[in-house]
Amino acid sequence: MDFERARFNMIEQQIRPWRVLDPAVLESHLQLRREDFVPASMRQLAFSDVEIPLHLDGVDTGQCMLAPKVDARLVQALEIKRGESVLEIGTGSGWMAALLATRAIRVVSLEIHAGLANFARNNLKQAGLHQVEVINADGSKPSASTLADWDVIVLSGSLEELPNGLLTRLKPGGRLIAIVGRRPVMEAQCFTKSTNGAIHSENLFETIAPPLLGFVKPSHFRL
Repeated sequence: MDFERARFNMIEQQIRPWRVLDPAVLESHLQLRREDFVPASMRQLAFSDVEIPLHLDGVDTGQCMLAPKVDARLVQALEIKRGESVLEIGTGSGWMAALLATRAIRVVSLEIHAGLANFARNNLKQAGLHQVEVINADGSKPSASTLADWDVIVLSGSLEELPNGLLTRLKPGGRLIAIVGRRPVMEAQCFTKSTNGAIHSENLFETIAPPLLGFVKPSHFRL
């Protein structure tokens, strides 16, 4: 397979048509080897417009890599600046963390599945992205990592409702990206914290993503 041609086609036929035009985001997709973040058995699908199941040693982790255009659109919406710090919840294969690390000075990524955490660490090390720290931890639980304040928080998966506690961890001017809702309707949303602490939300696009493990589902029971 000609990976360079496939990479070019992914950008020109999937990512650009989805209104991802930020030169820095496009350049990161050219420079990073997405095929190295995909399980070996799925490598031929690395540049396809599909979700890629994350099977490790024949075991289904229940997680997946999102379609390339979805990750690219989310990163573009964050408008990460040089020197900013990022917290990601749901490392997966490490691909989103790699995209984030091309701009951020520091990325801390939490992954609840130990096997995936190791897989992501190896992928990021191979890519030379040493500013990313992958921690095997439940991102829904308070910890030394999540209790810091961040310029950017990324939830790489879906949840039915966004916990308010995560928004309090944003610095003034900080942004949080999450995919919120229940099947069949979910919305990628960007939350921005103003200098006076107010939270502004923007709906970006509809999509579907596997749920983040560990987060409690809200009760929908009504009297």
